[in-house]
Amino acid sequence: MSISADNITWKVGKKVIVNGVSLSVSRGETVGLLGPNGCGKSSLLRILAGLRRPDAGRVTLDGQDIARIAKKRLARRVAFVEQHGMTEANMRVRDVVKLGRIPHHSAFSNWSAHDDETVTGALQRVDMLEKSAQGWLSLSGGERQRVHIARALAQTPSEILLDEPTNHLDIHHQMQLMQLISELPVTSIVAIHDLNHAAMFCDSLIVMQGGQIIATGTPEDILSEALLWDVFRVKTKIEISRFHGKKHIHFIV
Repeated sequence: MSISADNITWKVGKKVIVNGVSLSVSRGETVGLLGPNGCGKSSLLRILAGLRRPDAGRVTLDGQDIARIAKKRLARRVAFVEQHGMTEANMRVRDVVKLGRIPHHSAFSNWSAHDDETVTGALQRVDMLEKSAQGWLSLSGGERQRVHIARALAQTPSEILLDEPTNHLDIHHQMQLMQLISELPVTSIVAIHDLNHAAMFCDSLIVMQGGQIIATGTPEDILSEALLWDVFRVKTKIEISRFHGKKHIHFIV
């Protein structure tokens, strides 16, 4: 097992945001995290990444409590892509992605050819290599999101957690990115709103509502018209696509 959570709870004041969540994700699996706005997806991802400590319960990587893993060692293993990642300075795109190599260096280690190859490969994967010399402030919102993802890939993590990574992307880059995530040789947990992308690209799904997990399983097993009504209050018709063989959701007005 790659990453697990055991009965984790997290509060803001008296308000419970994540409520008794337990999960297990297998190595190499791509997991879609679904649920309406405010259901606790982003908070859960930050807890799983070790960026927020739960009030109860624990998160483990291969059985080891992440609270006991040194921050630099954890950063070499787990990458987190925020929904609204910020880069203040007008750095070059390539320099932003190079930040992903920091966990692999000590104060006295030198930049290597391997580091350069890793950064170049990350930029290629998100289709941003041609813009690697541009300044950050010249980029569109979608381009900035792709650069943040490249920075995470440059960490060469074993686990990558992404909070709505397709926000601000056009449909071509949404599809490209989801396919990339699904093909990465790592464990991926991605919060996503597009249910059809979740059905197409994810091995399994976790559905949240009110801070709790209410359904888990493969898209084929758990995506149903009744579930989508209960969670999202939308009427749907679900069919098997003749183009890709996965479930496809039609929304009914």
